[in-house]
Amino acid sequence: MTTFVDTNVLLCAMDEDQGERHRVAAELMEQLWVSKEGVLSTQVLQELYVNLTRKLRKPTPRARARATIERYMAWPVHQVTPENIISAAELEQRHTLAFWDALIVVAAQQLGASRILTEDMQDGRSFGGVRIENPFT
Repeated sequence: MTTFVDTNVLLCAMDEDQGERHRVAAELMEQLWVSKEGVLSTQVLQELYVNLTRKLRKPTPRARARATIERYMAWPVHQVTPENIISAAELEQRHTLAFWDALIVVAAQQLGASRILTEDMQDGRSFGGVRIENPFT
């Protein structure tokens, strides 16, 4: 089952200060590395870099953050296009989603993902065959 991973889950997997959430996310990420079913987008990689270097209580050194991004380049990564932006804007309007969340859904659909692991959208909701799953509930 192809799984799109949102930034918040990646961050929890790397941030040991997250306690139980870290354990859950780290286990999920390990499973996705082994199964080779994880996918991402350029949006997620950009957000990951910024959050690792600026938003954590203990910021990650930039070189280490870059190495993390390079590691995830081994996964299928959807490059956001202008057409995706239009599709996300339409999805945002139709389903009352935040634009950035709609762009995640569009990227997941483009990659053929069956689910999105995130805590930013309503758990159990589906968009065109892509189901939202909050791994922390």
